[in-house]
Amino acid sequence: MLLTLDKAKTPMKLVYQLSEELKKNPERIALTQALTLNTAKPYMGLKGTYGLFGSQEWWKNIASRKFPLLFISGIIKGTYIAGQDPTPTDNCFSLLLDDGSTREESIYCHLKEDKSLFQVDSRVEIVYALDEMKQQPAADGGIHYSNIILEMAVSLQPVE
Repeated sequence: MLLTLDKAKTPMKLVYQLSEELKKNPERIALTQALTLNTAKPYMGLKGTYGLFGSQEWWKNIASRKFPLLFISGIIKGTYIAGQDPTPTDNCFSLLLDDGSTREESIYCHLKEDKSLFQVDSRVEIVYALDEMKQQPAADGGIHYSNIILEMAVSLQPVE
């Protein structure tokens, strides 16, 4: 686990891990790797700089922190429904980050009942792998990354 929840000021629950998701959906690994390896599509997919998506090499580079990782945390300021598919519950939230900026995030969790934890004033911690895309550079001239969510945790109760 990359998130250090035992050091959190409030009790947190790990509600999502990509590793668990990929065990349920190995086809996602195969399709992503195939696109990486497809030389006929030089501008689509991941570059594979730190190994093929979901491979042992990929996970090893994440665990050793050779892979660029993005850690974010903050407080939920609102939840809402986004997307075209009808959904009975909110699937996104506005997150006030510790540095005072805001981000819009999607709710990721393995268990339906964990969605209820995502409420205003709950704390969220997320870690992303920043995996380089084949198509470079990014619009701002920097490195074009795919932000791949690895883990998400939410407080067991609102903190503010």
